[in-house]
Amino acid sequence: MIAIVTVLLAFPLGFFLRSHLAANVAYAIAYLWAFTFQGLYLTRMWVGGDDSAFPKNPDTMPVGYGLVTLAIFAVGFGLVAVGQRVGSRRRSKAPAHA
Repeated sequence: MIAIVTVLLAFPLGFFLRSHLAANVAYAIAYLWAFTFQGLYLTRMWVGGDDSAFPKNPDTMPVGYGLVTLAIFAVGFGLVAVGQRVGSRRRSKAPAHA
């Protein structure tokens, strides 16, 4: 879920929003909504017996899950930055119409 949100929204937000701060905040809000939804979904699956995302032992920290989600979050900010760079270059090359 968070990977889908990152792929679909990070670059376009950076491309279309002129403010880098606004693009980052919009991406962070979308990511955190998806992270919450995904965490709830995975927790429900874990309670039902599926241990593919979280360890079977509840005393074990799911470090792998945390690292993967952090990496996806960081890639999203990178995509926002690339979108900002591409968008600003495109806007600067566009002729001004009165």
